[in-house]
Amino acid sequence: MLDGNKPHSSTLENNRVRDIKTALNRDTQLSALRQGGFDLLIVGGGATGCGIALDAISRGLKVALIEKDDFASGTSSRSTKLLHGGVRYLERAVLDLDRGQYALVKEALQEREILLRLAPHLARYLPLLTPLYHRAEVPYYYAGLKMYDWLAGDDDAPPSRYVSAKEALEHCPMLQPNHLRGGVVYYDGQFDDARMNLSILLRATELGTVAANYVGVTSLEMQNGRITGAQVQDTLAGSRFSISAKIVINATGPHADSLRQMADPKIAHLLKASSGAHIVLDRRFSAPEMGLLIPKTEDGRVLFLLPWLGHTLVGTTDNPSKVVSNPEASQEDIAYILRQLQKYFSIQVSSQDVLAKWSGLRPLVQSAAAVSTAKLSREHVVEVLPSGLLTIAGGKWTTYRRMSIDAMDEAIQAANLKPTGPSRTHEIFLAGGAAYSLQLPDELHATYGRDLYTCRYLARAYGDRAARVLDIADKEVKGVLVEGHPYLEAEVLYAARFEAACRSMDVVARRLRLSFLDSRATNKALPRVQALLGKELGWNADEKQADSAQSRASGFAIT
Repeated sequence: MLDGNKPHSSTLENNRVRDIKTALNRDTQLSALRQGGFDLLIVGGGATGCGIALDAISRGLKVALIEKDDFASGTSSRSTKLLHGGVRYLERAVLDLDRGQYALVKEALQEREILLRLAPHLARYLPLLTPLYHRAEVPYYYAGLKMYDWLAGDDDAPPSRYVSAKEALEHCPMLQPNHLRGGVVYYDGQFDDARMNLSILLRATELGTVAANYVGVTSLEMQNGRITGAQVQDTLAGSRFSISAKIVINATGPHADSLRQMADPKIAHLLKASSGAHIVLDRRFSAPEMGLLIPKTEDGRVLFLLPWLGHTLVGTTDNPSKVVSNPEASQEDIAYILRQLQKYFSIQVSSQDVLAKWSGLRPLVQSAAAVSTAKLSREHVVEVLPSGLLTIAGGKWTTYRRMSIDAMDEAIQAANLKPTGPSRTHEIFLAGGAAYSLQLPDELHATYGRDLYTCRYLARAYGDRAARVLDIADKEVKGVLVEGHPYLEAEVLYAARFEAACRSMDVVARRLRLSFLDSRATNKALPRVQALLGKELGWNADEKQADSAQSRASGFAIT
């Protein structure tokens, strides 16, 4: 049995994980990468790449992972923060008699249950209200969401239920009351995507995976027509070196075609990109413990309005897009989202209420028959080129674990790898989850004397590692980063020491989630983050300048 697979006592001492081996130290990881001789080299540090690393290391293989930017810096940190089967996909499965969509929804709901169990600190069930304004919609959506319950099987989600117009307004008083006929409340999973991505990676490295961020592929190494590894560059230091492996796995999301064309310059593109924009509003625009699913927008899509980390998250759009590193939400995207809200809200909401905005790219598998990216499938594909490059593409966050298993099963055959056993990721708690309990915030509060609001935040973000952060806060830096948010200065040091944060945006966007919540607060916090991180990592003047340039180019409207 792998260490940490079973939950144990929720006492604070068990929640304090102090072993320095659990620290993700970049210098140590780089040194190990240079030694080579891996069974597999994974390119891409998003959810799928890190999921493959955890799956492979749990099968007893020797695993390396590199990411050209920061872990979860792309699509995997820019989702709608839902672990879901896809209500829209279920509707399409029924209307189009599409067995593929039906199977996709069922599989995703099964994966939802597994992730809620393995990362209890980062994921939870969230009720969502679908407001209905026409009588004919009531039986239609009620029946559809009951089918959604049925597909989920015997999980812990409460059943869907009809609510009257009065009860709908009690839950969500901002709704437009005129002609409201009632609604249906159903349940899906909500999570912190970037923190979960990191938790997958941390668990993989604790079990032996070698991983480093800011390491990009410059070329693929070939011998007798087969790929034997890659030439890579440490983009922070500028040094180049080689990593040898029996198989290279391309898990770069929307950028997958770039690596495929390194292996074969004439190969046709596998993917089409779609952009999904989101905005964040103040918490007053959402119910504290209930989200909204707006079932029909002006172009036939759905829109989610969700309480998230003390704010209101709204999204998303679905538009064809070029593949870029730092996509931004356009003014047209923001205007579109606000128009949909205004149709369903009885209160005014405008661009002045937008605290933050961002956009993420979806890697969609090409389909000649599709007429828009909204109709392209989120199902994934595994491709092995004659050179041996394996690409995993498509899919969605909720099914990253299933995608990882499929990729590894194919890699084992393609490279004749010798695993010690089958996949076991269905039983491996993600980092921070094994000893997490609902009592942890109270235990932290009693031991450290910090306010309960901060302790609840830390317990949710770090799970059974939260005491580490408070130890640093007690002994080194005690302050908060910015007024109105729970983030501590100690988290900057923790991110550098234990979570491989190399730049200020690694901290404020992905280790913390400030950039996804409040652009103005991010601007205020950045100088202090840079000072703390620069001192911890020993930056010179050029490194400080490079850090500032990366912040400006991040796509989070930071000035």
